[in-house]
This record gives sequence, C-alpha cells and structure tokens, in this order.
Amino acid sequence: MGRPSPGFVRAIARLTGWRRLGLAWLAGALGALAMPPFGVLPALAVSLSVAVWLMDGAAADRTALRRVRPCFLLGWAWGFGYLTAGLWWLGQAFLVEADEFLWALPLGVVGLPFALGFFYGAGFGAAGLLWARGPARIAALAFGIGAAEWLRGHLFTGFPWNTLGMALAQNLWLMQGAAAIGLYGLTILAVLICAAPATLATGSHPRSRFGPSAAAAIVLIGLTLYGAARVGPPDPVVTGVRLRLVQPNLPQDAKFRPENRADIVDRYIELSQRPTEAGAPEPTHIVWPESAFPFLIQRDPDALAKVAAGLKPGQQLMTGAARAEEPLPGERLRYFNAVMVIGPDGVISDAYDKVHLVPFGEYLPAPIDAALRALGLRQFVAIPGGFSAGTLAAQRILTVPGLPPVAATICYEAIFTHAILPATAASVPRPPGLILNVTNDAWFGDTPGPRQHLAQARLRAVEEGLPLIRDANTGISAVIDAHGRIVAQTELDTETWLDADLPARIVGGTLYGQFGDAAFALMLAACLGGALTARRRS
Repeated sequence: MGRPSPGFVRAIARLTGWRRLGLAWLAGALGALAMPPFGVLPALAVSLSVAVWLMDGAAADRTALRRVRPCFLLGWAWGFGYLTAGLWWLGQAFLVEADEFLWALPLGVVGLPFALGFFYGAGFGAAGLLWARGPARIAALAFGIGAAEWLRGHLFTGFPWNTLGMALAQNLWLMQGAAAIGLYGLTILAVLICAAPATLATGSHPRSRFGPSAAAAIVLIGLTLYGAARVGPPDPVVTGVRLRLVQPNLPQDAKFRPENRADIVDRYIELSQRPTEAGAPEPTHIVWPESAFPFLIQRDPDALAKVAAGLKPGQQLMTGAARAEEPLPGERLRYFNAVMVIGPDGVISDAYDKVHLVPFGEYLPAPIDAALRALGLRQFVAIPGGFSAGTLAAQRILTVPGLPPVAATICYEAIFTHAILPATAASVPRPPGLILNVTNDAWFGDTPGPRQHLAQARLRAVEEGLPLIRDANTGISAVIDAHGRIVAQTELDTETWLDADLPARIVGGTLYGQFGDAAFALMLAACLGGALTARRRS
C-alpha cells in the first residue's frame, strides 16, 4: 500500500479465484482458535491480518461498486471457515439419536456456517466500499464486521454464538470492558486490535506502519488496567441464602424416556438431599437443570408431591420443566419450555416460559413440521409443532421466596446480550438481583460447545452487573459473581452437586445495563466516520 511489501504479503494480495477464497477460509478457521476453550488471541491477529491483505487485493484498482462482489465473496469464505471451525461440535447433537437425525448432520456442521457466512460477506462488502490506503482500512473492516456481527445476533431470531468480541471476553480483566460497551463493543475493539498488525507489512510511512499496532497495544493495556482496577476484592454475598446446584449427568438418549420418570425424579431428590460439608449451612434454594423431567410435572400430582416431600421446610426449588397450557377452542395443546418455582407445600408459585426458542431444535413453522412428519422425520424435540414461545419477556422476572428478583434464562437465551431486562424497564417494578440460567448441554458431549456456552453466559454477568447461577444437566454448572469471577463450578460429564453462597449484585448496575448498545453504536459510527474521511482523501 505505498511501500515495498514483503513478498508473502504481495503474493496474498494477488491471489484470485478459488485460491483467494481458499486462503480466506483457512484464515477464518484459524481465527476460531481465539474462541473458548482455546483463547489464543494471536490466532485472531493472524487471521484478520491475512483478511486485510486479501482485501487489499480484492479492492485494488476497482471502483467502489466493483469492489463489493469480490469483497463479499472473500468475507463469506472467511466467515464460512471461522464458523465451521468454531461450530463443528454441533454435529454431536445429530449423533445422539443417529437413527433419526444422522441425515441432517451436514446441515448443522456445514450448512449453518455456510448460511451464516453471508453475514460476514455483507460486512466485508461494506468494508470494501470504504476501503482506502493506509491505517483507516482497519476501521473500515471493524465497521463491516461489527455491523455484521450485530445483525447476525438479531436477524432471523439471531444466532450470536462466538461473536468475535468473545476473543477479549475470556480473560477476567479484559472482559470487564463489557460492563460499559457490551459484547458488540468488545467486537469492535477485537477487530481493531487484531487487524492492526497487518499494517506492519504494508505501511508507507513509519507512522502508518507502526501507529496502528502501537495504538492497539495501548488500547489492550488500557483495557487490562481498567479491568484490574474494576475487579477489586471479592463481592459480598446475600445473607441467608445458600444455593445447591444439582447436576444429574443424565444421558440425553435416556433423559426424555417416560419409562425412566421415577428413576430420574429419585436421582434429583437424592442429590438434593446429600449432606453438606461439616459446618456448612443447609441449602435454602435448590436448582435443577433445563427440562428436568420426561413428563409434565404440573399434571402429575404424585410426582409433584414426591418432589415437594424431598424439600426441607423453607427450601425452594427452581427447576426446568416442560409445561402445557390448555388450548383455546379449535387450537392444539401448547407446550412451553419453562422454569418453575416449587415450594415444600408442592405449589408451583411462579414460572417463566422461554421466549427465545431454538429454530429447528425447539420449534418449526407448521408447514415444515408437517412436511417432515409426512416423510417420517421430526425435529429434536418430539412435540407436534414444537414448543411455543413465551409471550412476555417481562415474565422473565421470577419471584422466589428468600431471593432477590430472579432474571430467568433457559439454555441458549443466555448468549443474547439483550436477554436480560435492564433495570430501567418500565414493566419491571424491581430490578433483578441475579441471573438464573438452566440448560441441558448433554446434546453436545465433551466438546467445545458446553465450554463456549459457559463463557458466553458468564459475560452476561459482567454486562449486567448481576451474579449468575448456571445449572446444567451434564455441566458445566457454576456460580459466577457480578464481575465474572467463577466462585465455584463443576466438571463436565459428572454427576455431582454444588453448594455455594449467592454473590450480591453491583449496586447501581452497569453502564451497559442502563444504556445497552449505545456505546457500540457510537464506536460503529466512529469507525465509519474514520473510514469515510480516509476514503475521501484517497
């Protein structure tokens, strides 16, 4: 870009056709190593630097509009590689009941990344319109990828798994920035920091050559110092509360068999009643994971009475459970994936119905569901038409005796930055005091999936300034304080229980909890403004 570049950089920029797309795919796949459980941040730096050099070639000697197509294809290939390498573990879910779902494995392992790659294609295409010589092209790429990641997390129900900001959200100090700018703000920083080294090989002047990397280092150091100062001493705990998280480690292929109902309930009760350590207080609140029962406990008085009998006086149970609702005349019975609050009197005192369902996993549009069943096929959840979505997000706030207001999330709802209601929500009379996340990651076995899920749920605690209670069927279950510190956690694929105190919320909340993605929008606008200014000058 104005000075003699190393031969390998010139060779990368000159690639065309399938060679360009192939290298972009490999670069994207390398970038996935920056995600949990690996957390290799330099891998994303190499990945995005290669992307910048490929963009230099795709945008060279073309008018702005003629750049869109080659940059779009380049971005699609990069995103396809990144998501294939980061989400390959989704294939494990299709092997749980391989006799029914093996046919769909390529759709999950290859088809989903293939489709989601179009978001990155759009982002790289937008960056191509802004591309100019010099350091400002890093801002153009940050704008394109930042906007693409936000759209990926919101359009078509959203799927923000492994958003690039997670590259900075695995270190306790670095993740503290999310309290102010959220996951998408961290995504802008991740691209600016990790793409900056590309200018070391292409700068025409010492300032444009070394300036971006120096600025990236300053931002990274500043983010670290901010995080170190923010973390501080351990958070205080809520008095009078002792949690017990039950992790039964039930195999997925046995979990939903009705003939196992009695054994499953007995296992939950036995783990809940295990004696505490010497001198430790008795649990006041017990948590069971998502879809704890292979039947509708609300319609089984005997089972409900058995569960209630397993609770000691004053104890409260928060459990995942399917719930049915009587239909209106002419409608079918509706099922909900719910969290229920059950007391020792056997009364279900409150419940939350999952609002953000998993497409193709928990529901299908009626015509698609009917077509699959006509072919002898079905979705993962064997309910005609799937689950129905909860109608009001305000129902997320559960009232549990002895606890602050509980913001409930079920399974992958916890990966959405907008899942937790802000303290300023008019429909919430009292701000939540903790986040409850019940989940069942047994579908994905011992793969990166459960670890990525935990990491993303953990970031919600930092964003909102709320402690997180996470109970998973096979793990990883954990209690996380409002600064993202893991107070206690279990091992994956282990039958166990976890006793812990409840950390307190951050008084006054966080900037992100109050203003949401406002800071991200300002950062996105700043990147756009910088790229446009450089483009005009060019």
